[in-house]
Amino acid sequence: MSRAFVKEDAPDGVVYIPPRAPLPAGAVNYVTSRGLDLLTKEKETFEAERERLKKGDPHNPDRNRALTVVRGQLKDLESRIQSARVVKPSEQPSDEVRFGAKVTVITEKGRTPGLKRTFKIVGVDEADITTMRVGYVAPLARTLIGLAQGETTVLMMGGIEETLRVEHIEYSDD
Repeated sequence: MSRAFVKEDAPDGVVYIPPRAPLPAGAVNYVTSRGLDLLTKEKETFEAERERLKKGDPHNPDRNRALTVVRGQLKDLESRIQSARVVKPSEQPSDEVRFGAKVTVITEKGRTPGLKRTFKIVGVDEADITTMRVGYVAPLARTLIGLAQGETTVLMMGGIEETLRVEHIEYSDD
């Protein structure tokens, strides 16, 4: 482990760097334009925090630990930005679910037949279920990618087999 991530007076000598959402081994880091903008803004925030901490009291152990964490997070983020591959909605087939699609599905069989849900398939760092943005590596997205409007698929959701039908596919830059 790099000495940059070790603090001599820490109980175990290690400073914990919170990990980013993982990408599966060998997966391409696909992002939307919005997702890349969010990563860039996050980088600016970390850089500002790093500069603020650098100006603080160099003898304060909390400052040193926080600076180490921010530097580690910034390094991980820069790696993620460098590996990002922007997918443009205009380059996707409009009649098929792919990365960047806004998809409306209806549950045909399962816990809640007739339930209609709309979500967007996005990059790992942009995924946020509260805004109905699902990472392209999530089981739901993986099972829908490649389907056309009207096609169905079966997915285990919460231990229950659900049959989902693709009702609508749309691509936009939002």
